[in-house]
Amino acid sequence: MSELFDAVDALVASRSPLPPAEERKRLRVAHGLTLDEVAAALKVRRATVSGWESVKKPTEPRGPEREAYARLLRQLAELYPAPATPQEPTAPVPATFTGAPDPAGARTLSTGEASEAAAMTATENTQTPAPVTAAPAAASRPARTTRTSSTSRRPGAKKAAPAGTPAGGADPRFENGPLAVVDVEDGKVLAYCTGGLVLDVPAKSLPSLVEWTLKEAKLGQPKLSGPGKDADPLLVLTEAALERYGLPAALTEEERPAGRLPEGHKVIKQLARAEWKLTKRGFGPWARIYRPAQGAERACVQLCIPSWHALDTRHWGEAGQLPPAELARVLGVYASRVMTPRGSTAVTGLELMTALHPPTRASEPDAAGKRHSEHNPGSLGKDPVDCAPCEAPDGHPLLKDLPRFHVRGPGEKLFEEAYDWARPMTDAECTLRYLVGIDVNMAFAAGANGLVVGLGAPTHVRNPAFDPKLPGSWLVDLSHVDLSRVKVGKQWAELDGSLLPSPFTPKGDRPEGPAWYATPTVAYAQELGYEVRPLEAYVRYENGRYLDGWYNRLRAAYLATMADLGVDADLAPEDFLAAMDGYKARDPELAIVTTAIKATVKGGLGKLRERPRGEGWKPGEPWRALSRPTWRPDIRAAVISRTRMNLHRKIVKHAAFTGQYPIAILSDCVVYAAGGESPLDFLPYRDGKPLPGGFKLGINPGLVKHEGTQTVLWGEEVRERFNAPDLNLARYIKDGTVTDADNGE
Repeated sequence: MSELFDAVDALVASRSPLPPAEERKRLRVAHGLTLDEVAAALKVRRATVSGWESVKKPTEPRGPEREAYARLLRQLAELYPAPATPQEPTAPVPATFTGAPDPAGARTLSTGEASEAAAMTATENTQTPAPVTAAPAAASRPARTTRTSSTSRRPGAKKAAPAGTPAGGADPRFENGPLAVVDVEDGKVLAYCTGGLVLDVPAKSLPSLVEWTLKEAKLGQPKLSGPGKDADPLLVLTEAALERYGLPAALTEEERPAGRLPEGHKVIKQLARAEWKLTKRGFGPWARIYRPAQGAERACVQLCIPSWHALDTRHWGEAGQLPPAELARVLGVYASRVMTPRGSTAVTGLELMTALHPPTRASEPDAAGKRHSEHNPGSLGKDPVDCAPCEAPDGHPLLKDLPRFHVRGPGEKLFEEAYDWARPMTDAECTLRYLVGIDVNMAFAAGANGLVVGLGAPTHVRNPAFDPKLPGSWLVDLSHVDLSRVKVGKQWAELDGSLLPSPFTPKGDRPEGPAWYATPTVAYAQELGYEVRPLEAYVRYENGRYLDGWYNRLRAAYLATMADLGVDADLAPEDFLAAMDGYKARDPELAIVTTAIKATVKGGLGKLRERPRGEGWKPGEPWRALSRPTWRPDIRAAVISRTRMNLHRKIVKHAAFTGQYPIAILSDCVVYAAGGESPLDFLPYRDGKPLPGGFKLGINPGLVKHEGTQTVLWGEEVRERFNAPDLNLARYIKDGTVTDADNGE
């Protein structure tokens, strides 16, 4: 009988009820589980779990996997009950938040139908859209229906379009958005555009797909600056689309080191026969296919191939695993608020600088009425300039005459980097219960705001008078600056300098003699009340606020996306902390966009000092990045310098007012000992107002958020375990996880 009962139990379990795919995903995300973790627990492949959660066409688990999966979902549902209304936020969400397009009314349109439908929508959108509006919720795959009229409306495409997407008819060349995700369903090729629009793709080969994109798809994005260029259309190819067009789902072991297909691949030959060209990067994860421009007309299409790791999981999370409609939404919001991706987030960050400040512009008409290309004021120009020797990284051609194993010290090399500093806790701090970490929002973007940077080549001067308004690199001795007595505003303050990091070195050590510093560092020494006498300098008399537009666009993108997630810029401190609690779970796809925006900031600045990337490079030889006018290590150094000074200024202000000193600092994260678990337990708010010039809670760049809280006992145990009384606890404060590998063991 027991065998019969077991068989009956197995039969019942094989039909265990499961919630809809959207609810399955919500429950997993709410508990912080990844697809890999669920797959490992159920002993199935990651793709299998992804299929169970797919809103476009969910698969159903069978047998013992179904019983186990149903059990997991039931337990998660008890922990995270469904809200009263779909996607109800845990904190107030601004009125600009927009719901998903109605899938019931959606259908697939041919290219011609989409154009006519967009024109109809345009007649109803007579007002100019605001620069930043809400992003749409994820649109499920529209149902395919029989076409009955060429004038049918697009299903909510413009009404729910993400911020920055032009209203229908605003620019008829790009009425279908900046990009499309190309997929294959039931043998038909479909292009998923932003706003829920889906187009039929008639192309049978990759060359014809490129032709269709340029001639019929109406994809692209208007230029961001008057002298600039329109963004080329972006096609994202799913694995099914790769198979349809003769491309591999993944690069082979031989192809992966080169990051591209071999020149003899059949698809590359097809492109060559159709007279299409590839850039020097070849056919890789971010391939660009073009024909030489004819006058002002460009013919270029960019491909993004997620299965070839085009979307780095560190910056794009699980975006590469999303169904086509959801992936189009994520990339579409990013494109409309930042720009159409041109590669990695780092590449896009650098390209955004150029798009906002193109190197050339059209001149005024000459006597014959013709215009010519001329330098665009405020840009970096079209030709690269040499950096100063002190600004050059090791291996640069400017340093080729140095002895082979020579190590440059502070007096030879500019070394402006982010903080990595920590100290042992005092006895008084050990009596407190908690360690609380606060993190500066988009710290490096805030450091770029309003910063005057050099636009041209440096000029070498000896014994100069320091000018805080002149960007450059200065050789100066700052070892006399005593942090025990500094100016805070206009008043001198007595501090415990032993508990503060030096602002002049990334490790927080006091300098021992002359060293090279960027202008913001030397200016801060003056601000603290000390005289500075540079020995020499490389200054840039041609300068300007080159990064202001870049900062403003990224700031607006970040704030708009966070507002869509229920975190508004004007929240009171308590409301802000509550809104930040679990904000990513409210819309995991928009949370991906926020991560990508932040990565665009850091990556773009990092690209200003890009190092060699293989290709047989040897020290002393030039590498490819040096040929760019945007290879500017001095600008990167100035931004990092200003960011570090901004942070130190707040730390000093906080110490002077409260007597509290940081335990550890890592880049833009600062850890304090406190009596409670919240930042409000040590930040000096009075009547809801923060200390002027100190730390302030908020989502704006430069303000701070709660990074994490651990106990003082945890911190002491970790340091004792590794026998490191000054182990940087800021590295682990977020979740408290520390492994032996973190200490080099």
